[in-house]
Amino acid sequence: MQRRLSTFKNYTIEAPDGKAGYVTDILFQDDDWKLRWFVINAGSWLFGRDLLIRPAALGRPDIREHAFPVALTIAEVQASRSSNSDQPVFKQMEQNLNAYGASGPMWDIGAFGGYGNGSFNGMSNITGQQQYAEAQAFDPHLRGMAQVFGYAVHALDGDIGHLEDFLVDDETWQIDHAVVDTKNWGFGKHVLVPASEIKSVNWGEQYIRVDQTRYAIKCGPSWQEPDWAAPPVL
Repeated sequence: MQRRLSTFKNYTIEAPDGKAGYVTDILFQDDDWKLRWFVINAGSWLFGRDLLIRPAALGRPDIREHAFPVALTIAEVQASRSSNSDQPVFKQMEQNLNAYGASGPMWDIGAFGGYGNGSFNGMSNITGQQQYAEAQAFDPHLRGMAQVFGYAVHALDGDIGHLEDFLVDDETWQIDHAVVDTKNWGFGKHVLVPASEIKSVNWGEQYIRVDQTRYAIKCGPSWQEPDWAAPPVL
């Protein structure tokens, strides 16, 4: 079933021996639109560090209880990978900038792995070959849900709204559509844009580029949140 991706933020992780933490973010690939990791806060003993859990490790989400059952014990969840081991693009960039004492966006990587305008601000003391080597070390497609929501949406012929959410299949964990809020552009509704039509995600300038015209997006299917509290139709 399709769900808003943001629905799962703050879901608790229910292990057989108790609550093992809660979801703080979700990481996905902007080349194949698959979810890669759920970022989990597993308790104060981690001193603020978060953990990564694969979607395959989670059971079917309990929409009414806002929880994911897992077969892992609390100890096994706590032994999961640290979020520092696989970071989304904006974290990768910030970490690299901090290492060189630079400020401002360094470069941007789009959905096809291409680099934005080729500028490396604050890194004039590093050779082009070194810059390229640094860039190659990053995963250019890993994005964080919490960071991209709110990005402007650029159509082929101008702005059309902002990214409010994604729709994801809660069985395959595939992102199918972006939910675009167009009300500030006079259209007054949330429209769905197929994820396959998103051609790039710009970290530096905080926008996504869609391979559709404004008119095509405006005429796309609208989205209205279902009433999950309503009893199922028999």
